[in-house]
Formats: sequence, C-alpha cells, structure tokens
Amino acid sequence: MGHIRQRGTAWEVRVYSGVDPVTGKKKYATRTVRDSRKAAERVLAQLIVEVTGGAHTAPDVSVADLVNRWFELAKPELSPSTVRGYERNINNYILPILGKTKVSKLRAAQIDHFYATLRERGGVGGRPLSPSSIHQVHAILRRALQQGVKWEWIATNPAALATTPRVRQFRVEPPDPNAVMKLINAASRDDLGFACFLTVAATTGARRGELCALRWSSIDIEAATLFITGSIVEGPRSELFEKDTKTHGSRKIALDEFTLAAICAHFLRCKLQAKECYSILTRDSFVFSPDPDGRRPTAPNNVTKEFMRLRNRVGLDSVRLHDLRHFAATRMLSAGVSVRTVSGRLGHANASMTLGVYAHFLEVSDREAAQVLGLMITPSSTDPNN
Repeated sequence: MGHIRQRGTAWEVRVYSGVDPVTGKKKYATRTVRDSRKAAERVLAQLIVEVTGGAHTAPDVSVADLVNRWFELAKPELSPSTVRGYERNINNYILPILGKTKVSKLRAAQIDHFYATLRERGGVGGRPLSPSSIHQVHAILRRALQQGVKWEWIATNPAALATTPRVRQFRVEPPDPNAVMKLINAASRDDLGFACFLTVAATTGARRGELCALRWSSIDIEAATLFITGSIVEGPRSELFEKDTKTHGSRKIALDEFTLAAICAHFLRCKLQAKECYSILTRDSFVFSPDPDGRRPTAPNNVTKEFMRLRNRVGLDSVRLHDLRHFAATRMLSAGVSVRTVSGRLGHANASMTLGVYAHFLEVSDREAAQVLGLMITPSSTDPNN
C-alpha cells in the first residue's frame, strides 16, 4: 500500500490512495521527510491511517466537481421549481466562491466564512443575503458533501459542523375578512373565473399550484367536497408539469355553501364557453384554464401576476396571494377548529408543522381563551355569598 524511497538527503513516503474519480488515474498521498529512515517509517504509518480513514480519497476533486455531480444525481427526484432554485443557488453563490476549493481541504471554518460573506454582501447589488436564503445554500452544500462522504471522496462532512445564521420567526399577518371580500368583489367585476379561484383559495387554504391542478373530476358537487391530488409547477422554460402534493398524498376538503355555489356557477360558465367554441368540457378538464375546453391548466405565475394587479388596483399592496392560505388557517383556528383538522385541510405533514407556522397567532388565541375561562369562574358582584 505504501513505500519509502530515498531522494538525495531526504526520504519520500508514498501511499496509494485509490483512483481519481474525475480522471480515472491512480492517486498517491506523498510526504517528504528530511530526517532519519525511522522518522520516515513513522510518517508512513501515519499516512496509511489517514488514507484508510478517507482523508486522501479524492485530493483533486473540487467543490464544483462534487456539487455538479451530486446535482445531476439528485435532479430526477426534485420538482422543476426546486431544480430552478438549486441551480440559482449553486451558480450564484456556491461555485463562484467555493467552486475551485479542493473537497479534501474544505473545512467548517471556511464554510462559516463563506456564510458570513454571503450575509454581508451576497445579495443583489452587493446587499446582504437573508438568513433564510443562506439556509437554502447550506442545505445544498450539506447534501452534496454528504454524498461525497458516501462516495468516499471525503471522510467527514464539514458542512455538518458549520454554523448557519439564525432565521427570524415569520409572523403571520393574514388579511381580515373585509380585505378578502374586497378582493373577491373586485375580481367579480372583471373576471368571474378568477373570483372563483380566490374564493376557493380563501375557504380551503389550498396552495396556488394545487388549485391550478384541480380538474372537474376532483370536485364532488353532491358531497360538497373537492380532492387535492396534485400540483402544477413551472419548469426552467416556463413549461408546466403536474406533480404530487408536497406531502405526496391526496386530501379531501369539505366545501361550504358559498364556495360550492361559486364553483357550480363557474362550471356552467365554462360549459357554455366550451359549447360556444365548439368544444367539450370533460371530467379531465382543468377547473381553472386559459382554454375553452380546459385542456391546459392556468400557469401558477400568471395567477400571481393577475392577483398582484388586482390587489394594487384596490389598494391592498401588502397582501400576497399566499396570504389567503394564512387567512383560511387563522380563521379556522380562531373559530375553535382543532389544529389537527386545520393541518389536514392545509395539507401539512403533521399538526406540529401547523403549530410552528401559526405559533404567534395561537399565543394570541391562548390569551383570549384564558380571559374567557377566567370570566367563567370569577365570582359575580351580585353573588349573595360574595
């Protein structure tokens, strides 16, 4: 595995460390010892331990080599939107700063410095990059380096020891019912189909992509329910893909009378429009579509753009489309609906996730609950025994 040979007045210690994963050539870890042969033998023993432990398995592989190879391996398991996000973070942050660094020489201290640089001037125009964005970069780097450990390119994962900046807890501030109705009423004057979309979003809490993926077969009018079975996402060139929900499962959501009536009216409009265009609306047609026959889903980004134009027009500039989801969640919780039920309607992986997202809101509700319970047992001033 290793040997020692004399080179003039020094000793060269050489240990075979495998095949280079990039070039396919044999690799050797070497040391030069300017001392006695006995000292060289001690260095040889130490070098063998290092090589066996993986410290010299891939000395010539760069961070760019590893990240790019890992990304190609991971791509088939990622959604198109996730692929776009990973590509952006890899090309804008990881490769420009760490790309040329040898994986075998990368240390946690260097990664910490990398994160500090991003936080100081890593954003657009040299502005600070947000802690949440740095966490996304960290997730990619950690996964790629962990793959390097599996491939035995490195012995340990330095990103696992790195320190990421603390992310401030997001405080949910949903719009009130008046603001939501203002948006729906304004949409009704221009586009009844979009008004229906907003109504369903506000009463079910479904995600934008999930609503875009709704087909007429997903709605049971008699049972007043709809089924969320997938989501529409956009690819790198704005092509649309239908994928599983975030939790890779389907869920059934009960509909109230107002929402059910809006969906029924929308169905009749779509059916009439298809007939006027000599098309047929089928059960596989998308509920929200730019086509008379509903053969294509509405693009999620187009929904967001339309919403932004609407909210700006009615003076609700701070409201986001996703806030309708928060509106649905917080109103259900304030009405006393159990967290487990709310979690199920929203499609969260578990109730603890719901608690985490709406922790601040639940603290306020808990204070209100304390006041209600306190009033129930407070002795009345008219109590004769008081």
